[in-house]
Amino acid sequence: MSFNIGENVGPYRIVEQLGQGGMATVYKAYHAALDRYVAVKALHPAFGEDPNFEARFQREARLVAKLEHPQIVPVYDYAEHEHRPYLVMKFIEGDTLKARLNQGPLTSDEINKVVDSVGSALAYAHKQGILHRDIKPSNVLLATDGQIYLADFGLARIAQAAESTLSSDMIMGTPQYISPEQAMGKKDLDEGTDIYSFGVMLYEMVVGQVPFNADTPFSIIHDHIYSPLPMPRAINPKVPEAVERVLLKGLAKERADRYANVGSFVEAFKDAWRQAGVPMEGTAITMRPTGREAAAQAKVAAKGGETAATISPRKKKRSPWPFIAAGILLFVCLGFVIFALRGARLLAAGKPTAVFTSTPAPTMSDHGPMMETLTAVAPPAATLPAAVATAIEHLNKNPDDPGITLQLSLAYWDAGQAQPSFESLAKAAELAGPNNTDFFQTAGDEFKKRQAWIGAAAMYLRVIKSLGPAGKPTDDMVENFHEALYKASTLPDLPGYLPFESIGRVEQPVTMVAQARNLYYAGKTDEAHSLLNQVKRLKPGMAEASLLEAEMDAKEGKTFDAKQTLNILLANLNTPDWVSEMAQTLLNKIP
Repeated sequence: MSFNIGENVGPYRIVEQLGQGGMATVYKAYHAALDRYVAVKALHPAFGEDPNFEARFQREARLVAKLEHPQIVPVYDYAEHEHRPYLVMKFIEGDTLKARLNQGPLTSDEINKVVDSVGSALAYAHKQGILHRDIKPSNVLLATDGQIYLADFGLARIAQAAESTLSSDMIMGTPQYISPEQAMGKKDLDEGTDIYSFGVMLYEMVVGQVPFNADTPFSIIHDHIYSPLPMPRAINPKVPEAVERVLLKGLAKERADRYANVGSFVEAFKDAWRQAGVPMEGTAITMRPTGREAAAQAKVAAKGGETAATISPRKKKRSPWPFIAAGILLFVCLGFVIFALRGARLLAAGKPTAVFTSTPAPTMSDHGPMMETLTAVAPPAATLPAAVATAIEHLNKNPDDPGITLQLSLAYWDAGQAQPSFESLAKAAELAGPNNTDFFQTAGDEFKKRQAWIGAAAMYLRVIKSLGPAGKPTDDMVENFHEALYKASTLPDLPGYLPFESIGRVEQPVTMVAQARNLYYAGKTDEAHSLLNQVKRLKPGMAEASLLEAEMDAKEGKTFDAKQTLNILLANLNTPDWVSEMAQTLLNKIP
């Protein structure tokens, strides 16, 4: 239930709604007893569904209300109205830093004030043992009197005190500013988490954009955990080199590599600025694009991107990197050809279930399976299995028939020749065209029968993609894809044929599970556990994630935990059949 305009909520009369987010809705209200306006932040109704939340809410709110600092929005009161908890805070007349960034780049004076104000507020709170956990420009308020405030202190902590699924939704709310340890669901957070998020905000103010942005929150969070930080000067050459070094340290993946505290981070940032000959006071950073660049960035902003400041056009200086990159690419390509030919010989004598070579394989996902394929050279007719020879004979008569090309692919697979099988499959998919759903479904089913999981996953993925954005795949289609991808994930070469980043654009959660399983079987257990924990927080109760968790527990000797998870899966009527079958098989193997 939302609060209505004109309604009395305790002693506060609701005047207007100011904003709404994933965790709360903010209202302007009038407090008649003290003749002043206040901000009432009503938490999401889902919090009220937790019978134990009220006591935790009061405890956390009482703790946050003790913060008394000129740059922290004070909490006046906290209560509950019709089972909906709310906080009462000082009403700040002004705007957010996010709105200011959307208007253009900050001046040096503005940056100085934000750094000092937010840094001072954080340092004070950290001394009180309280983390913010959600530093971002929309939580920095720029008052009309020139004061700067840090808002929503402790709101993330209050949300995490709940057992509601909003605890995970909170993480999804602002992934551009989340720390790697928060993204991995770690509980032992410290001030390093706020330092990282503060660093992202400084990066955005100085460089002109957040370091990581993508189509989905999952991809952004993944980048915070695994991807190297984009070099500030590579994006905006006007960033002083000394400032770049400070940002790199503040945004280190490992907490131990960041600054020890907020104060040292702020001082290092300001010292670097001065050393670079750019005084913090009175010098504006001009990063406004013009002409076509400005129009392109305005289009990005209109789509809801988090980029708040604009980026200056680079000087037209010829860089040596394109030539270096071209040389590296040529070297890689030569290596690929050598190893591909070697891999072809090995695969010709192997079985389909054998471990593939580690040679980077042509992708199956962007424009169909392995669209940029090598030209297969058929062995002499005398050495060909009868089914392959027959299929080649038919194909020579009908070279543009996708069905016959598929039969050749299946014949190669049945003969234990995986690489020519996939090459023929790629050609068949190309001949079928991007929207031939029936063909892809048939091909997927045929490879599934043979437990050729990479080929099956590639074809089922094409089924889903062929339907287009407006199409809705059936539950069976989706489950076929999930099963094939999960079962293919133990194969080392899966990422070469089906890059996880590409699959994630279509089916992100199950892709993350498959990637975690692939990492686990590659011996990268820590990375696998981190990624799986991330999935569990982002999508609680996901059957595939629970199956993988049980699988990993069983392999690590945690038999009690594994059995418990498997029994829960088997008892759930909504568990997909293939997951139940794998769960039962695994349960039978656990002593």
